[in-house]
Amino acid sequence: METPPSISETEWKIMQVLWRKSPLSMGEILDALHVEEPSWHPKTAQTLIGRLVKKGALGFKGKGRSYLYYPLVTEDECVDQESQSFLERVFGGSLKPMLAHFVEHRKLSAKEINELKRILEGGNK
Repeated sequence: METPPSISETEWKIMQVLWRKSPLSMGEILDALHVEEPSWHPKTAQTLIGRLVKKGALGFKGKGRSYLYYPLVTEDECVDQESQSFLERVFGGSLKPMLAHFVEHRKLSAKEINELKRILEGGNK
């Protein structure tokens, strides 16, 4: 499988809209973006969608005089890519210091601690 493209924080918001429901027109994407953040400008969204198409993250098909956009990569693929990139950049690719950092600096509930133990012990559910 090819490595998913790197997606910026702002592009991620557009991808989330399309991961929830697709294909969507530019107007439908803007409507969904405005629900969470009313200040989205159509030109900004259009530019970001163009970048995502060039990166290979989005595809499109013509529908009348407009286009319908859809993801070419899954959310899981992108989460894996971003997680690996973060781990490499911030913790030199080492998982142990990252886990130690989050455990030491974040307040974990008993439920979260038990879930982490289960995961570390190799359980699936």
